[in-house]
Amino acid sequence: MTSLPAGSSGAASPQAATVLAGYRRQIRQRLALLVLLTVAIVVALIADVLTGPSDLGAAEVLGSLFGDGPMDETSLMIIKEVRLPGAVMALLVGMGLSLAGAELQTTLRNPLASPFTLGLSSAAILGAALAIVLGVRIPGVPDHWVISSNAFVFAFGSVLLLQAAVRRKGSSTELLVLLGTALFFTFNALVAILQFIAGEQALQQLVFWTMGSLGRASWPRVQLVAIVVACVLPFTFRASWQLNALRLGEERAHSFGVNVAQLRRASLLRVSLLTATAVAFVGTIPFVGLAGPHIARMLVSEDHRFFLPASALSGALVVSLASVVSKIIVPGAILPIGLVTALIGVPFYVVLIFGTRGGTRG
Repeated sequence: MTSLPAGSSGAASPQAATVLAGYRRQIRQRLALLVLLTVAIVVALIADVLTGPSDLGAAEVLGSLFGDGPMDETSLMIIKEVRLPGAVMALLVGMGLSLAGAELQTTLRNPLASPFTLGLSSAAILGAALAIVLGVRIPGVPDHWVISSNAFVFAFGSVLLLQAAVRRKGSSTELLVLLGTALFFTFNALVAILQFIAGEQALQQLVFWTMGSLGRASWPRVQLVAIVVACVLPFTFRASWQLNALRLGEERAHSFGVNVAQLRRASLLRVSLLTATAVAFVGTIPFVGLAGPHIARMLVSEDHRFFLPASALSGALVVSLASVVSKIIVPGAILPIGLVTALIGVPFYVVLIFGTRGGTRG
């Protein structure tokens, strides 16, 4: 009988303890970062409510929110029915778009993928354009929901079309991207035709809608977006270990028992719900679904147990800060938030790319 070398067990034990201690320290650091992101979101939310073209002081706004101090009905209406729902909508939309981007980047294995890669935004714009220019609408939908409902149905329908094509021809990521690109250009061409034949008022309304705006936010709309996000979140987080396996490659994921085709279809469904809902109520807000996951990746790496929550929080923070900037960049006016995210976000994203070049991802 062969005996083990003396001291072998003693050498392995301290090494294992060191690895375990490092792992626990890493977990604590990532949890702390999630807490810091949450605190930053609360601060951004308060700043969003405090800013606006109306001449309201910070003390008045905070007093109305917490029930202290007198305030006239007009000011109270501005704060509770205009600023507050807009600020909450910014958080929800940012959370949904960024979470969709994070999941899409993993399932497509493409760090440049975003919720708009597959033509979802173009489909939503086409639906809105048909309602605005031609009066095409879903029967039975109230007038104030026509544009949003059209945008949602067209965006969601485009994903169903993609899923049907992929199920017929296979589940390769290349096919998804190619079909999404084809739909993107097709829908954009149809929107351009509608813009060409639109009247002046309809054209102005359509252009403003495509820029993205939180000005249409109301509590019923906020509630609908919140319901969709709350329903999708548990399923996304539940798939975190499968997404971790997919990061290692499809063959490794299969060896771990992951049905990659089914995972990709379910992921695409979740992405479409989040994106279609966000675009239907606020229009097109670029960059968020691309930047939010990248910010999260730099903070907590790509362990999806932390990466997905960090992506959601990062996206919420980005849109909330963009909302603040949109209200202070031009005194007395509110810029469309989509313009702000494009103008500020793209240079910031380029800085992030070059700032982390050559860095490691744990």
